[in-house]
Amino acid sequence: MTFTSLELVLIAFIFTWIGFVRTGLGFGGAVLGLPILMLIGGSPIDWLPIIGIHLLFFSGITLSNSLKEVDWVYLKKSLPWILPAKIIGVIGLISLSPNIMTVIVYLITSLYALTWINNRQFISKKSWVNNILLFFGGYLSGTSLMGGVLLVAVYMSYVDIKRLRNTLFVLWFFLVSIKMAAFLAVGVFVDWQFSLMLIPVAALGHFIGLRVHDRMIQNDTKFKRWMGSVLILVCIVGLLKVFFN
Repeated sequence: MTFTSLELVLIAFIFTWIGFVRTGLGFGGAVLGLPILMLIGGSPIDWLPIIGIHLLFFSGITLSNSLKEVDWVYLKKSLPWILPAKIIGVIGLISLSPNIMTVIVYLITSLYALTWINNRQFISKKSWVNNILLFFGGYLSGTSLMGGVLLVAVYMSYVDIKRLRNTLFVLWFFLVSIKMAAFLAVGVFVDWQFSLMLIPVAALGHFIGLRVHDRMIQNDTKFKRWMGSVLILVCIVGLLKVFFN
């Protein structure tokens, strides 16, 4: 992909935003960043490898001294529901056309945005329903790295809040490693140089997110309602771009 100077500046701001959200909330970087990146250009298969590299890099740094603050018991219990769906999702991402995947990403994002605006959660008191949510979260994570909302909704019911973010980071590290391995196995182009160039701006967002994590969690509902409204507009513009180009 080639970009103008203005587009590169916008991309830098977006990756700063992705790093901020990912660290501040513990999830949501792809949900809140990928739809905006696609307005500038490219499809999910172009941006996901770059987002994946950053997630592996920064989650690894965050976890380097925090592995004791991980709920390994629930993580192991949930993986049998998540992994098969993850693999199915990765196959779908690689095999489907860019336009179809772009539409899927915008539709998923719109669904999340509506739940945030209305302060709704994908959650149930029944364990079998939560297992289904884990499965679909794994599938969406495989197709677009956007299954975090479903997975987080379930994890919040079983994992202590003090261990939640680090437990999620371990989960993201594991799931993204699978996706990156699949990309390399089938020959998906990974722009390593461009990804490394964006590390400094993503690091800025990562650092700010670490500083304001507790405050963001306290104002989680207000933040999600505001972002949900913005994302609805982004998705409308993105879908119009797909259908009328």
